[in-house]
Amino acid sequence: MAKRSKEFLIGLSIGVMVSGAILLVALVTAGRSAGDDGPPPLADALGAAVDWVWLNLGYSIPAFLLLLVLWSLRLAVYITWRNWGEGEDYRYQRIRRNNSPNFTFKSLYIVFGLQAALAWLISLPLLAAMSGARPIGLLDVAAVVLWVVGFVFESLGDLQLAMFKADERNQGKVLQTGLWSVTRHPNYFGDFCIWWSFYLLALSAGGWWSIVSPLLMSFLLLKVSGVAMLEKDIGDRRPEYADYIRRTNAFFPAPPKKETS
Repeated sequence: MAKRSKEFLIGLSIGVMVSGAILLVALVTAGRSAGDDGPPPLADALGAAVDWVWLNLGYSIPAFLLLLVLWSLRLAVYITWRNWGEGEDYRYQRIRRNNSPNFTFKSLYIVFGLQAALAWLISLPLLAAMSGARPIGLLDVAAVVLWVVGFVFESLGDLQLAMFKADERNQGKVLQTGLWSVTRHPNYFGDFCIWWSFYLLALSAGGWWSIVSPLLMSFLLLKVSGVAMLEKDIGDRRPEYADYIRRTNAFFPAPPKKETS
């Protein structure tokens, strides 16, 4: 019953968010074009929204927002599903232990203040990409291609890991098939591609200065809260992981290394 309730709430949340977004775009778009007579009926509003998207997909701003919404929505739903009913992430538990006592006060700058500053820096490509409408160029096309690669690695990697963990026979084992056979962190690599694709969109709008965002994300994924932190003690928890490290690249995808005698 608890599992069904969980799935129902997740499905309901997705439905509400998607339906609300469609309705909001439809009403706002229709309201702008309706003049003093007010917005047209809902059917006309939805039609106006579709026309607006169709006409504006030739520019990177709506396309950029679409990519951002799809990526963030998928990630939010997945993290909600994965962590529903679970305890606090062990990485946050470690932060809590390392900064006790008075962690309640310290969290204001260690967690929340730091996250706010990082969010501002990381979002710089969003500001640059929204600086103005323009025809699609080669950089925009390259950005979409890179975004698709990142989205596939992120979503498919998460799906493969979830299916692997759902099988009780795999308890204590290491996933080494699918995307996990070419990189030990396909989801992190996918995230890396996503943020560099956002930068390409910003670069297309002249926002070369926002490169601090993907560089910062790359550093965090590789050296701070991503690969480095996750693999710090994973060998102690799962001895099989040592062999996995010898055969498989940590981040950038590559064919598995052959065992040497």
